[in-house]
Amino acid sequence: MTKLQPPSLALLDKYRGGDFQPLYTTSVTVRGGEAAHGRASGIAQSDDNQLQVALRLPAELGGPGGGTNPEQLFAAGYAACFHGALSLLAANAGLPIPQDTVVKASVAFGRDPVDGLYALTAHVDIHLPGMDEAVAQELVRNAERLCPYSKMARQGIQSVVAVTQ
Repeated sequence: MTKLQPPSLALLDKYRGGDFQPLYTTSVTVRGGEAAHGRASGIAQSDDNQLQVALRLPAELGGPGGGTNPEQLFAAGYAACFHGALSLLAANAGLPIPQDTVVKASVAFGRDPVDGLYALTAHVDIHLPGMDEAVAQELVRNAERLCPYSKMARQGIQSVVAVTQ
């Protein structure tokens, strides 16, 4: 079995190209399931089959619960990415990141007062036990600039929605 290792610090090297340069691309397909509604009864499956999860509407939204929902998936991605950014930056600075560092991303689905429809909000809490407060604050601010989820939350994301036949 291969021992898991953190990624190379080369990921922190600046890119100076003119266009977006994809380093990794994945796809997840959602089918509607029993209720023909991806959010209420769907199955989400990644193109490499490493992710396959039943989607269920949470009880708070009138569903039965008992499955994962899009907000949980987004929160998991955000927390994992932010934790990774913290770890890379700490290693690059020669700082030992506490083994029990915790990143908790909370995502809320709710009504949008701008258009009356729906929106998401996110709140990220970082626990860096034993780390000097000023050092922790600087590390978190730098991770906020590095983490693409934070950048997306701050600036938006380029998105193309298209009908395919």
